[in-house]
Amino acid sequence: MTTTAEILDPVEIARRVYEAYVTKNRAAIEAIIADDFHFTSPRDNRLDRATYFARCWPNSHITEEFRFVHLVRDGERVFVTYDLRMKDDGAFRNTEILTIRNGKLVEAEVFFGWMIPHEAPEGGHI
Repeated sequence: MTTTAEILDPVEIARRVYEAYVTKNRAAIEAIIADDFHFTSPRDNRLDRATYFARCWPNSHITEEFRFVHLVRDGERVFVTYDLRMKDDGAFRNTEILTIRNGKLVEAEVFFGWMIPHEAPEGGHI
């Protein structure tokens, strides 16, 4: 049984965001994304909730698995580094800072990482 404390735990909310992508459960992610949500990445500047769903949610169909490298709470923020494996066997690593307030995701900041396996040789660069 899930308690109210578990539902409001920012790490649990963060896990549910990524789980929704894997299970393709839009209703689940809509339930935890705040109405005043904003999304920022190197390619997106503070997208609102509607634009996020239009632009980002379609990627759920290629999402196979998230493997968490770091999942660390700092107050209302959760720092997440993950390896994402896609259905075509492509993979990459990203880090995100999620702000979760009152059990809702209010902000996501994405910092792009690298492809897996890394495109540069070990000890080298591109």
